[in-house]
Amino acid sequence: MNLSKAAEMLGHICFFGGFASIIGSIAIWYLKTNGVESAELKAHGERFGIFVGLWAPTFLILSHRLSHFAKESSGK
Repeated sequence: MNLSKAAEMLGHICFFGGFASIIGSIAIWYLKTNGVESAELKAHGERFGIFVGLWAPTFLILSHRLSHFAKESSGK
């Protein structure tokens, strides 16, 4: 497998990882805060959901850059 194909594949993985991060963030927030009486546990669930949600922009930017690199490397 050449470098441009590897970059293209990794770009697709990062793209879907970005959306998985968004969905995971919402799921974590919902599951960790739903029905919890303790304010401390609820705050932890909210912070953890935000932390996972912050991965999304990184994955999406990496996806874009890897896709751009793959196109430049293949000469398209």
